Amino acid sequence: MIHEIFHLKDFYRELGKNGCDATLTTYLPDNLPEMGRIDERRPCLLICPGGGYEFCSKREQEPIALYFLPNGFNVFILKYSAAPNRYPTQLREVAAAMELIYKNADAWHCDTNRIAIMGFSAGGHLAAHYSNVYSCPEIRALFPDSKPVQASVLCYPVITADPTWAHLGSFDALLGKKDRTAKEIMDFSCDKLVTRGTPPAFLWHTSEDPCVPVMNSLLYAQALVSCGIPFELHVYPHGGHGLATSDERTLCEVLPEHRYDHAWMECAQKWLLSIFS
Repeated sequence: MIHEIFHLKDFYRELGKNGCDATLTTYLPDNLPEMGRIDERRPCLLICPGGGYEFCSKREQEPIALYFLPNGFNVFILKYSAAPNRYPTQLREVAAAMELIYKNADAWHCDTNRIAIMGFSAGGHLAAHYSNVYSCPEIRALFPDSKPVQASVLCYPVITADPTWAHLGSFDALLGKKDRTAKEIMDFSCDKLVTRGTPPAFLWHTSEDPCVPVMNSLLYAQALVSCGIPFELHVYPHGGHGLATSDERTLCEVLPEHRYDHAWMECAQKWLLSIFS
């Protein structure tokens, strides 16, 4: 397995301003000649952890990677810049990660036609946001050939900036202010950005989430329906926020009501393989 950590500022000087030091960590299976897999190219999964745009949660990093790695994926973890670094820094870091994957596709055995982005909580907002605006001027200013993803996996995601359902702290950290204009609410509500060009999505949430209301996932699903975009949505009846693997790997205490939540990983894996088949 190739396991390395790359500092994005070493490749893109502009991303090192203001103390930013985003990293891309690789989890890449070896191609085994004795199994006839010298030239095998695998689908890729780019993970954006949560943390309210204030930090990157560790339990939504390696434990997730180590599930998808043996199931046929090249896995990448983007530890993006958090507050006090503001928009559009994080979007540009996703674009940089995508460019590195493309540039190293041969050496890393990546199938660039099968790249999914996965995000948790605020990382879900980043994943959904990039999925819809990868070619926006704020990204293209540094990455004129920025690349799209072919699918997104959104785990209890922050989607809307509408105060009715928003996780306000995420947008406070992302934008550096508490008050938002009507235009900003529209521009940063991912459900308002969905078009017929939006990639298919897998979403999961719990109906009891006290931090990011389940309506965030429902709004995105509704927008996908309106544009005819394929999606799969799982809403589990119990469980809080930030469940990650939803089992003993990432929870201090696994409660009886969590017994179904961890099924999301197998469902997401099967969905991705079906999308990429």
